[in-house]
Amino acid sequence: MQTGLLRGGGPVPGDVASTLVDLVAGEPVRISERPRSHVRAPDKPVGVDCPLGPPGPARRVRGIGTAWQRAAIVDGHVVQGSAYATVVPADGSSRRPWSHYLSRPGVIESVGRTRWPELAGAFAVAQRAPDTLDLGGVARQAADRVQHNLRGAGRPPLRAARTGLRWVVLVEPCDPSPGGIRFAVHGDALRVLSFSVAEASASRLAAIAEDLALHDWLITVMLEVTRKAAIGVLPREEVIARLLPAIDYLLHLWLPRMADDELARALWTVLESRVGFSRQWDLLVHRVRDQLSAGTVAAFSSFSSAIRQ
Repeated sequence: MQTGLLRGGGPVPGDVASTLVDLVAGEPVRISERPRSHVRAPDKPVGVDCPLGPPGPARRVRGIGTAWQRAAIVDGHVVQGSAYATVVPADGSSRRPWSHYLSRPGVIESVGRTRWPELAGAFAVAQRAPDTLDLGGVARQAADRVQHNLRGAGRPPLRAARTGLRWVVLVEPCDPSPGGIRFAVHGDALRVLSFSVAEASASRLAAIAEDLALHDWLITVMLEVTRKAAIGVLPREEVIARLLPAIDYLLHLWLPRMADDELARALWTVLESRVGFSRQWDLLVHRVRDQLSAGTVAAFSSFSSAIRQ
């Protein structure tokens, strides 16, 4: 999935956002306002027919079927493009008519001798072969279309690069809580999350991953904003000017959605203990607010001196 800042000079209202994410003609767009604005397009099936991963000795695993694609706008500021699918074994070794695969939307059938832990590991590596299944590209298309729909938008005061999250879940007999959780950061643009569960729907897992991707993107952008602000190097006034767009665009977006999902809570609990998302976010927010406080004190002191003179 792909997460980035929506083009334009400010947040778009809900009715505009619903038009931007409308990727499926005739299907209603899902709109919610609480606990924050979230506008999401209905899932759209996209056909795939390609290798699933690097071949093992004397074998090649092929995936045929459809993946779900969708786009969303969070709080009028952030655009997300997502793609996900469930990979299952095919009944035989022959390719079937497309009508068969279209009747099972969101399912990709694995043709060939498939070792599921090995396949999950192949999806979780940072660099994938160019001809293998690339759901990140399908997600990128959804985000690009939303940005393209916003024609004539102005240039936002805050420039923020996109980040991508690839999530891989192995469904196998195990404890109800997620196991084998791994979260890896590869450069500036890619994160990989992998774990195993006993049972969970793909749409539920996608919603959890989208929320995690949003909050990882927020931390990534805040790190870049504070770096470019050159705190302690530039004059205080210039530092604050560089931090103000982050205050307008980012600080209010931190709100992990854990309350209504036990699996999300369990996953976030582990990630918080290992990665420390909230601790890192709090440190960044305090640093920004400390600069504002210092600037306010300095401005007040200058104003008081001017009055005394």
